[in-house]
Amino acid sequence: MKILVTGPDGVLGSNVVRELLSRDYEVSVMLMDASAKTPTLDGLAIQRFYGNILNPAELDTAFKGHDVVIHGAASTSVYPARDAFVNKVNIEGTQHVIDAALKHDIKRLIYVGTANSFGYGDSKTPGKEGNPYVSVKYGLDYMDSKRTAQELILESVKTKNLQALIVNPTFMIGPYDSKPSSGAMIIAVHQGKVPGYTSGGKNFVAVKDAAVAISNAVTMGRIGEAYILGNENLTFKEAFNMIAETIGAKKIKMGLPDFIVKIYGRMSSFFAKVFKSTPAVTKELARISCDIHYYSAEKARKELGLPSTPVKEAVAECFAWFKENGYLDKK
Repeated sequence: MKILVTGPDGVLGSNVVRELLSRDYEVSVMLMDASAKTPTLDGLAIQRFYGNILNPAELDTAFKGHDVVIHGAASTSVYPARDAFVNKVNIEGTQHVIDAALKHDIKRLIYVGTANSFGYGDSKTPGKEGNPYVSVKYGLDYMDSKRTAQELILESVKTKNLQALIVNPTFMIGPYDSKPSSGAMIIAVHQGKVPGYTSGGKNFVAVKDAAVAISNAVTMGRIGEAYILGNENLTFKEAFNMIAETIGAKKIKMGLPDFIVKIYGRMSSFFAKVFKSTPAVTKELARISCDIHYYSAEKARKELGLPSTPVKEAVAECFAWFKENGYLDKK
């Protein structure tokens, strides 16, 4: 079976490609730029295509002859909060992917969405698939565009017989995080740069578990269904202290009041606009960090065989990869 992966060089894509190869699938990847470095893909037995999901002709070249497409390419930028380019990539790009999948009779399209496309919950009633979208309140085009793209997929399943299903990962931790993305949290704890924890929390999952479930979705799962890929619901206090304990760093002892966090976020966004820089914390991210975003992954465990590796193990593996690749002392 021939499988094409878009967005293959991020932390999720790099793990998905490896999981697919371990199952002896014939794996191709679609990358943006032939000159860009891809350290997490180098040396792997994969075929490379180069192109932009905004270019239908380049998608045609990549999709031709494949049985399955795993569409993970997206813009994850959250600054500025309102960004036409984010919408273009995530919405228009996904529509091009849908069109190409239909044109080339792709047997299964697996769209990588986000758990944020469903309403979140708390420890008593965690968010589930089908919960109404509520994150529109944060005013982030990233979240809104991913939700819209998901709706495009589901509408095409209903009206055009698109053979697609959706996977919705929560916050993924693990190796091959070359940016780094989610692993930046681990590096910050290691370097003592976390001043305190906010009152919020989120769902965490080992990226390798998400990769297993996505690879299982090649033959498992139901067309037209969405699956939250998650595991442990943790407050930020619990998460930071688990990370600190796992990597041998100092625990984070101070809680930060919500109003202080939100004021800091607003100030960061203001000065970033004035000085034309990119803030580490924006007013939107500050607001999100004060909320509890808990989810249940029960459906994915039952239908996609999603594993439940302790997140502590994923942190240890991520930290070991950072150490081996010289990330821990970078400023």
